[in-house]
Amino acid sequence: MRLQRLLALALSLAVFLFLAWAPFPALAETKLPVVATFSILADFARQVGGDKVEVKELVGPNGDVHVYEPTPADAKNLGAAKLIVVNGLHLEGWMARLIAASGAKAPVVVATEGIIPRQGVIEGATGIDPHAWQSVANARIYIGNILAGLIAADPADADYFRARAKTYDTALDATEQEVRAAVAAIPPQRRKIITTHDAFGYFGAAYGFEFIAPVGFSTESEPSARDIARLIAQIRREHAPAVFLENISDPRLMQRIAKESGAKIGGELYSDSLSPPNGPAATYIDMMKHNIITLKKALAPNS
Repeated sequence: MRLQRLLALALSLAVFLFLAWAPFPALAETKLPVVATFSILADFARQVGGDKVEVKELVGPNGDVHVYEPTPADAKNLGAAKLIVVNGLHLEGWMARLIAASGAKAPVVVATEGIIPRQGVIEGATGIDPHAWQSVANARIYIGNILAGLIAADPADADYFRARAKTYDTALDATEQEVRAAVAAIPPQRRKIITTHDAFGYFGAAYGFEFIAPVGFSTESEPSARDIARLIAQIRREHAPAVFLENISDPRLMQRIAKESGAKIGGELYSDSLSPPNGPAATYIDMMKHNIITLKKALAPNS
């Protein structure tokens, strides 16, 4: 019996020593916490960052970044971030105050750095159009700036980020070709678009459209009765074929303009934010494809 107890004790000791010296399971990889101001920027950061990042957006799907009101949770997320991504070009007027209130110390990537901004006259004053992502060529600049920011924040994963950015650039090139092919099917005289606010100027300049809107670069402004009457008269005079809704805006204004001008509702475009994951514009590439397909269906003959 004593021998059996000694053998049992020896076996237990051997098991203990084996477990003590065995390698511990690898700890879960810590992802780089990134905060982006709105859903389009968040998608760009996820496309480049992949599994190495955890991205949170302040303004979610179908949200309006122009009039967003930050929450205490936003300040908490900023405080924990290792990288912050903003659009710039005066889009997020509330962001500087939020960063100061949160005590955030993370570096800030201005995704539009290097883009020549479009300008226009709004209510008698010159303003900057912040909607630069509406051109695929500009989206490449966004990606380059975000890539540089991720590499600076996490140098160990630089090769991973570069590889993903290169793959995404190929996807953007294919998207650009699809957009231009669809534009070619729309006669030039029918490329006059009426939308809720002036969010598609970069798209128009890149792909040969003229966009007209009763509201300026920001949805904070409200059109006057005179502005609306002038737009309705222009639509009638120029026989604009369709007006388009926007996912971030109340549809009633455009419905009224369509009714009084005789133009049809051409569909809904995504301007300043993506759709929820189960929607038609869950990513930037999905958004660009959805918008051009919507325009083509409404404007191209026999579509």
